[in-house]
Amino acid sequence: MTEIEVKNLCKTINKNMVLDNINLHMVSGQVYGFQGINGSGKTMLMRALIGLIHPTSGTILINQKELGKDMDFPKSIGFLLENPTFLDMYSGPDNLRLIAGVDNNISADMINKEIDSLIEEVGLKSARNKKYKKYSLGMKQRLGIAAAVLGNPDIVVLDEPTNALDDDGKDMVKRIVKMQKERGALVIISCHEMQTLEELSDEIVRLKEGRICE
Repeated sequence: MTEIEVKNLCKTINKNMVLDNINLHMVSGQVYGFQGINGSGKTMLMRALIGLIHPTSGTILINQKELGKDMDFPKSIGFLLENPTFLDMYSGPDNLRLIAGVDNNISADMINKEIDSLIEEVGLKSARNKKYKKYSLGMKQRLGIAAAVLGNPDIVVLDEPTNALDDDGKDMVKRIVKMQKERGALVIISCHEMQTLEELSDEIVRLKEGRICE
């Protein structure tokens, strides 16, 4: 069971309040949709939950442990944030192996089997030997999604995962999000397409100017 509790979270950057008194309670086995226009605070809130930025005030508790104090980053998390970046001279599977190699949660004898399955699931099987530098934007997005769920993390954060994807890619995202929920992960997703967000989310958090408005 994974639980995230955000209490009175504020973040100020260059005297601008980018997150203003955010309070949230999220638990595993649920999908939480973050909705709002560009600049509303969605990505900044995700950055805070991942541990990439520290609050100006307030706290983020993960299983009762404070992020930034009791731990630098969540113990088990996978994420796709903004534009995914990998090593140009490596193939998609090889890039995933490099990631898996620094993740103690992934058993070494299961790495290749899981990566093969993920590459097929995200629709990159036919390009498995292609170097990343030759990937299209959509292929890069697909690999970023695979990296986010590699190793079955307890928390999965997907920031605009349908960007640069065709209809087949969008269907793939929906399948993967539902699979993550079914296995018991706590999933956080942002998406400009309200229909997709409503289809996938158990709860939608609407942000405006750094505040939760609904």
